[in-house]
Amino acid sequence: MNIASFLLPKSEVAYLRDDMTLRQGLEKLRRSGFGAIPVIDVEDRYVGVVSVGDFLWNILAYNQSLEDITLKNLEHMTVHDFIQSGKVKPACIDTAMENLLERAKCQNFVPVIDDRNVFIGIVTRSDIIKYFVDKCRDCPGFDFPEKS
Repeated sequence: MNIASFLLPKSEVAYLRDDMTLRQGLEKLRRSGFGAIPVIDVEDRYVGVVSVGDFLWNILAYNQSLEDITLKNLEHMTVHDFIQSGKVKPACIDTAMENLLERAKCQNFVPVIDDRNVFIGIVTRSDIIKYFVDKCRDCPGFDFPEKS
């Protein structure tokens, strides 16, 4: 089974554009309530993921001391400066669910792209786990609790 039926579409996903200012990115990340979210470029292509930690560690790296940190000092920076490029690899829409399990061990979601590298949504770790639990319910030797 491919991941299309598990896709949470881009219209329902929090994401950042790589040309947003640091302030815009931080505000949107905070409003999302998530620890990390996908980043896309102006042509909607997936470019990576940015997390709360990425912002924090990079802000600290660009300043000599904590007293120097102000949004005014950082206003020249964009989300692009904080992206984890290549760290969270996307999956193609025709990827099999079985291929997402390894990725889900290390991240809460898997970004999904089309054949032009355009970001189309995510598959959440909870949906991946649910898929495998449901698939294994009838497997001999496995005793899963009943669905709630």
